[in-house]
Formats: sequence, C-alpha cells, structure tokens
Amino acid sequence: MYCLYCASGVRHEGTTVLNIFNDYDYNRSVITIVASIDSIREAILCACEKACGLIDMQTHTGVHPCMGAVDLIPIYPLGEEVRAEDCTKEALAVAQGLTERVQGTSAFLFGWADFPLQRGLAHRRKEMGWFKKTPDLRAIRADVGPQPQKRFGLTGVGASPYVMNCNVTIDTQDVSLGCSIAKAIRESTLGGLPGVQVLALPHQGAVEIACNVESVKGNLPDHLTAGEPWPSFSIGGESYCHAPASLITARVAELAGRQGVSMKGTALVGFTPRDCRGLAEYALSQGIAEFWKEQRRIRM
Repeated sequence: MYCLYCASGVRHEGTTVLNIFNDYDYNRSVITIVASIDSIREAILCACEKACGLIDMQTHTGVHPCMGAVDLIPIYPLGEEVRAEDCTKEALAVAQGLTERVQGTSAFLFGWADFPLQRGLAHRRKEMGWFKKTPDLRAIRADVGPQPQKRFGLTGVGASPYVMNCNVTIDTQDVSLGCSIAKAIRESTLGGLPGVQVLALPHQGAVEIACNVESVKGNLPDHLTAGEPWPSFSIGGESYCHAPASLITARVAELAGRQGVSMKGTALVGFTPRDCRGLAEYALSQGIAEFWKEQRRIRM
C-alpha cells in the first residue's frame, strides 16, 4: 500500500490504512488513513502522488461529482491530545506539498484551514463549481498552486471535526424524488438535520441519498435532535455531536414512504467518530498496517 511506505521502501511507522471504499458507479475510492500527527503528512502525500500518476481527469467519468484526481483530503483529530491547530498546520502543509511534488496540481482550502473565514466544505465546493456537471476550471482561482489544469483538476484540502458518510438507498429510479428527500433533510432547509449535507444520486438501479454528516459544536436541544441522543466527543475541551445514522435512515424512510417507495438499506462509508478512534487505537497498538484487510475478521 503506497501510503504506508516511503520512496526507499521503508514502512512509515505508526500508520495504518483503516478502510478502503470503492464504488463502480461513482468511479470513486475513499481511503481512510490513520497516523500520528507527525506521520500523517507524508502518508497522505505518498498516496496523492500515486493517485495523480494513475488518474487522468480528462478521461474520468462517474455519476458522483468530482473535480480532482485527488478530490478531497480532510484531516480530522481523533485523539484528545491532537488539537485543531495541529490538523490545520498539517492540512496547509499537505496542500503546499501536493502542489510542489506533483507539478500542475492545485488546491482549495476549507474548514479550519480556510483562515480566517473557515468556510465549510459544502460552501467551498459550491464556490468552486464542484456540484456542476462540467465545472469551468478557467473560472476558478485556486488557494494553493496554479490555475487548475484538466489533467489533475482541483483538490479540496482542509481540517475539521470528524465527518461521517452515511448513504441511504431507496427502491426507485426516480432521481427527482431522491432530490426532494435530500432537500428536506439537509441542514440548510427549515426542519432539516443539523450538520447534514446531502446529494441524491443514481446508484446500481436505485437512488442513493448520500449524506456528509458533519459534527456540530455543543449539545443540541431536543427539538433539533428528534429526542434521540446524538453521539458526542470532544476536541480540545470543546464538545461536538453528530446526527446518528439511525435518525437519518428513519427520516429518509418516512419521506420515501409517503411516496410509496421503500428502503433498500443504509451503509456507512468508513466509520462513526467513536468507532474510528477505537479501531485506530487498536490497529496502531497492534502494528497492523493494513487494517482494512483485517477489520472484517476482527469486528465479527
């Protein structure tokens, strides 16, 4: 695994690949790398170099929006000893390092790394045209690196509290119905779920309600959480919580059911924040570099 080894072939200590998610329809992979704050930068950059050598955005196709050969690099703190400032420093170094190591790459910044505005990922993606079918790279001004080029596109690099990915599939091919459900549950809609950003996409003959579940600072009042306790954690003494997958699933099922459409299932891309930290601690303590190969056996 390319992110686990340096150019000389020596393995990066204190680094593990926790999960690898691949999707054919989306033509997209999500790789979860966990490392100490001192090792994470090099692990990420090694993976990016490999990806940029393999992926040409001029020929890339897929139903999921995408702007870069490396589309997104979010850095999250898992341990109490890791501060927001530490992740911000590493995100900025990764953005700079990527554009230096792979000539022609460029990046935009989000979250804590987007100082002083600290705009969220969805906000920055909208500014960059990420949601458009064919973004106009000529109209984009990157935060780091040159004008985005067709070969590599544009990479989002940032730091933030943990973001969970929860995908709920409904048994229909009507994407417009999926879009109406996505709109109803997303944070920006009155009555939507705090921290939840949503897309509706065609997927394997059905429609997937793909949710980025951002962590929200503080404890939310009951009328916003539907009375269900939200999982919580802390970063630097600050409390955060996130919408549980069960609540998102129930809300989608309710809205789809009103239209006579049933659910097909719910899947997490990766882990909840609590699971991610627990599995990371286990994998690193046991020296398991490629935990993604082991996790099914260990978690059964």
